[in-house]
Amino acid sequence: MDRHLKALEILKKGTIIPATPLVLDDKRNLDEQGQRLLMRYYLNCGVGGIATAVHTTQFEIRKPEINLFEPVLKIVSDEIERYEKENDVVLVKVTGACGRIEQAVKEARLAKKYGFDAVLLSPGGLNNMSEDYMIERTKAVAEIMPVIGFYLQTACGGRHFTYDYWEKVCTVSNVAAIKCASFNRYSTLDVVRAVASSERCDDITLYTGNDDNIVIDLLTKYKFDLNGKTVEKGFDGGLLGHWSVWTKKAVELFRMLKEEKDKSEISPELLSLAAAVTDINSAFFDTAHNFAGCIAGLHEVLKKQGLMKNTFCLNPDEKMSEGQKEEIERVYRMYPDLNDDDFIFNNLNDWKY
Repeated sequence: MDRHLKALEILKKGTIIPATPLVLDDKRNLDEQGQRLLMRYYLNCGVGGIATAVHTTQFEIRKPEINLFEPVLKIVSDEIERYEKENDVVLVKVTGACGRIEQAVKEARLAKKYGFDAVLLSPGGLNNMSEDYMIERTKAVAEIMPVIGFYLQTACGGRHFTYDYWEKVCTVSNVAAIKCASFNRYSTLDVVRAVASSERCDDITLYTGNDDNIVIDLLTKYKFDLNGKTVEKGFDGGLLGHWSVWTKKAVELFRMLKEEKDKSEISPELLSLAAAVTDINSAFFDTAHNFAGCIAGLHEVLKKQGLMKNTFCLNPDEKMSEGQKEEIERVYRMYPDLNDDDFIFNNLNDWKY
């Protein structure tokens, strides 16, 4: 079996995929060595895949005056391929695609050129387009390579979709997965029920992007009575910006939750852990200010760990909010067992050039 088919098997089974931030130097230019260092951190944490050119990577990389979309794809692809060769493994390579049909198709073709396995198709910036248009867009990209559907929360540029929309997404033959990041229980249920009701239920893997509900999403078995038959569906993987920090512990958590999900009872300790992870996410993502500092907050953690030199975003106005740094310090103190600072400290020099 070739590498791409193996990667799609991993994607279908469900795995842990962090969404990579963008590493900038003090002049807000791409820091290539820093980007490669960050990739090596994720790969050595034991992740099952990497997602780049997504929200956490900053959508601005696509602006003509910035023009970092292709360079980022090349760096990420290079590091994954190097790691795969050195360790005789396969990882899932995911890239985001944005914009109207023409732009999304162009980005999908670039992703295919650099050996990516699937496209996370963002609806961001297209709130004025009809759902029928968005379905045609999905079909157009799916003709090029496998698609991961994406329910993006409204605070980060997403939109509300109807249940019927998700039903139609599930009919597209090359939709391999759906990432639900609506940060909403009702709309999350829409996605899960649509997949469970689809003839392609077994072909579509659900990935949580609900950073506010990670543990519960990965533990929950959704059951639906469909035409007298009980159909069970749930989230088998995660593609998360939250997992771009404290990633080693996230890998351990994901593996543990996979085992726990198959048990007949869920321990109260896991429910407490779920609340802790959500509290941590609140600090990282700056929920106190409606997610204004969500990317810069992740940068702050990586800077604290020695994996970034600054917290800069491409947009100078995008930065941590007042009090956010203190909130990050709070969750560091409150949940010391959930950070991976020691792992990074012991390995950082090995990942550098």
